[in-house]
Amino acid sequence: MRTPIQLPFEQGHPLEVPPLLRELRPGGTIHEARTAVGHRAWLVTGYAEVRRLLNDDRLGRSHPAPDQAARTGESVLFGGPVGAFDTEQADNARMRSLLQPHFTPKRMRALRPRVEALTTRLLDELAEQPRPADLHALLALPLPILVICELLGVPYEDRDTFRAWTQEAADIRDRARSERGLAELFGYGRRLVARKREQPGDDVISRLCATEGVADDEIAVLSMALLFAGHETTVVQIGLGVLQLLTGPGQWQALVDDPGLLPGAVEELLRAPVKTNGGIPRYARTELEIADVTVHKGDLVLLDNGAANHDPAVFTDPYDVDITRRAGGHLTFGHGPRYCIGAPLARIELQTVFGGLASRFPTLRLAEPVERLPIRRDVLTGGLARLPVSW
Repeated sequence: MRTPIQLPFEQGHPLEVPPLLRELRPGGTIHEARTAVGHRAWLVTGYAEVRRLLNDDRLGRSHPAPDQAARTGESVLFGGPVGAFDTEQADNARMRSLLQPHFTPKRMRALRPRVEALTTRLLDELAEQPRPADLHALLALPLPILVICELLGVPYEDRDTFRAWTQEAADIRDRARSERGLAELFGYGRRLVARKREQPGDDVISRLCATEGVADDEIAVLSMALLFAGHETTVVQIGLGVLQLLTGPGQWQALVDDPGLLPGAVEELLRAPVKTNGGIPRYARTELEIADVTVHKGDLVLLDNGAANHDPAVFTDPYDVDITRRAGGHLTFGHGPRYCIGAPLARIELQTVFGGLASRFPTLRLAEPVERLPIRRDVLTGGLARLPVSW
């Protein structure tokens, strides 16, 4: 019997394809694994199965006995089960019904000029910096925070404080630190809601406060979840996307020469990063079969959308970055009832950043070898700690 796969996959540098991931492909689509904290899980890697299971209501984020559930890590956000087992589907439907109106295509289109203005300001500041400059600190980090703050109605001057709390909450190694960060973040959300009750504005938190039947604590939870997800993941995507463009043969120059490639380039840069932590956690709500393997009720199932995005049955030369590739089809934002609500906003930010950089800094290049760039291994979203560039 094969030894269970140990997660996370070993990865030498931010763009390296873990050797074990390549080795798994011929062995099928589901594999027994051990998480970073030693718990048993099933790792699903094939595109067709991952896509199908993301839309399968026999899997969920809750667990019938949460204290006994296998965990992926120590973060209280995603390290273990979330929500009430008996009401999970109804709760998820309610959450989406409350948030979806604030992320409609019309609202996102209206937000694009503001994203472009914020990006232009940051690019102006970048142009004045001595070289090499840290693109992570000067662009990838501040832009998503600026955007989500304006959208939600969160004071930008609080960014260092709430950023520290989101980093603590996302800690995958220290449970007490994660719990402390989440508690601080929730308390901050409650104070924001109280302020919006007294002084409403044109923002998501104020509009949620004006929605009938929504309690303050529910608004605080929803708004802080948006604050976390709305900047952490986009920070990572900007950094890795720029890195892929600058290191993929001919990719940066192709975008500089043909701005029309931008929408497809964004989809490819969303698809191409290789994840190492096993992907999206789900728990079996009942016994089910996955590719001839019996998964029992309560088992942890990791839907590896990163591996699925590199399935050669779907993507030709999947480990190559090719911004001329036919766009779409990736599972980076998920699929089905939990598809990422913020995906349209993320696409706007990525298009604006990559397009702005290609236009303003056509000679942009890495200032250090990719092998020397540090990866964040202590937090849920991972990503780069810095990105030194010159031009």
